[in-house]
Amino acid sequence: MVAVTTSESISDLLDRLCEIVPDYPQPGISFKDLTPVFADASGLRRMVDALIAPFEGQFDIVAGLEARGFVLAAAAAYASGKGMLTIRKAGKLPREVYRDEYTLEYGTGCLEVHKDEIAPGTRVLILDDVLATGGTVSSSVRLLEQTGAKIAGVGVVLELDGLNGRDKLPGQNVVSLQVVHS
Repeated sequence: MVAVTTSESISDLLDRLCEIVPDYPQPGISFKDLTPVFADASGLRRMVDALIAPFEGQFDIVAGLEARGFVLAAAAAYASGKGMLTIRKAGKLPREVYRDEYTLEYGTGCLEVHKDEIAPGTRVLILDDVLATGGTVSSSVRLLEQTGAKIAGVGVVLELDGLNGRDKLPGQNVVSLQVVHS
């Protein structure tokens, strides 16, 4: 493990720890793999702290999008002393659900959340690994609004600026730890 100095920016930390995987998931795409950051104790702590700091005192629960968003949300919920809400792909939840269909850069999908998971008015911080076209995150916003929740904000580790995902989140407080020029 490489020692992390406190003067290292979060962006530099991500550059140092992330692995770039060329031509994944399709030719011409350079995938920035965050799993080495998750595996580095100091890196994970700094990343999670940086994600929740801008929203301190503004949320009651943390929602994570399947699948890497679960890692971030669980760590953020623990660090902040809050609970965690899972936003799942269709067919994964056993009780009655709200559902939202969306499009993303490589196809379509559907997200679900249990109808009885949170009370109306609950302030929710949404966390995910990447904001690309905005399809998945905007779907999660719509889904949580169906529950009567209030969106406290959206935190992502990486934002792919050339895909304009932020445009699908008008009025939302979106914080990205690093903008990746695509």
